[in-house]
Amino acid sequence: MTDYNRNAPQLQPHSPLLLEIPSDCSGLRLDQALSTLLPEYSRSRLQAWIKDGHVKLNGAVVIPRHIVWQGDQAEVETQLAADEIAFRPEDIALDIVYEDDSLLVINKPAGLVVHPGSGNWQGTMLNALLHHAPQLAGIPRAGIVHRLDKDTSGLLVVAKTFTAQTDLVRQLQARSVKREYLAVVQGAPQETGSVEAPIGRHPTQRIKMAVVQYGKPALTHFALVERFAHYSLVRCQLETGRTHQIRVHMQHLGFPLLGDPVYAGKGMNIPVALREAVKGFTRQALHATRLGLIHPVSGEAMEWRVDMPDDMAALLEALRNEDR
Repeated sequence: MTDYNRNAPQLQPHSPLLLEIPSDCSGLRLDQALSTLLPEYSRSRLQAWIKDGHVKLNGAVVIPRHIVWQGDQAEVETQLAADEIAFRPEDIALDIVYEDDSLLVINKPAGLVVHPGSGNWQGTMLNALLHHAPQLAGIPRAGIVHRLDKDTSGLLVVAKTFTAQTDLVRQLQARSVKREYLAVVQGAPQETGSVEAPIGRHPTQRIKMAVVQYGKPALTHFALVERFAHYSLVRCQLETGRTHQIRVHMQHLGFPLLGDPVYAGKGMNIPVALREAVKGFTRQALHATRLGLIHPVSGEAMEWRVDMPDDMAALLEALRNEDR
């Protein structure tokens, strides 16, 4: 799986600041003195610069608690914070399924984060979009109106104008955007079914979502596509778009997604040969295979489909071979 953040450009410094320690800072720790002299920066940020060697005292790199004296010369190479460069263009390849003056439809690979955030300030789809279509800098969230999890692959639509964005948001709210996914789940669910259960933040594990009484309404339809000895391929359709919706709803039914690092739970007792294939699949087995909407300008009904990526196709082949 490609590590998009690893290939992102590094943070660039501003011009170095040259400071002389005044008498009222004499005898203080270096980080304390710099906090006084550079109040626009937090103490923690200054400490990080010192530890990373971006601050020199009298020409030498020292530790944050080093004592400074009047007349000492400090050279500070100020660094841009990660969130300061979060919305900058980056030359990241996009698999564009459709594009016109109003819309972009992307086939997102697994491993690509859609929007910058904590721990993923660079190397995101948003950064790639700003490079591909610089005018998106003037559209909120660079035109992104819905998201896919980092390790979910498949179709995602982006608005290229305010008009298109407003219209697509309204379509999503009206539940007229058709989103269909393929998922490999543990166990054998019924032929067809629906899950209508509210989703919200897990009450004790804050990185997880869960079915909770006071969550937001969420509705998922599913249908069995293919059944294997220990797993099943299902087709899921979203009526709503809650965070981790399919992953949470299928776990709630007792059929968590294969490979899901958050919701899969305990492993299954499966043959050794199959175990290797399953162990090698290191993401949730979820792919957004179909997207349908009304074009915001022409009013035409449009639909796109993409095949599942190679890693998921290989997984299915391994599951079929185990059945033979």
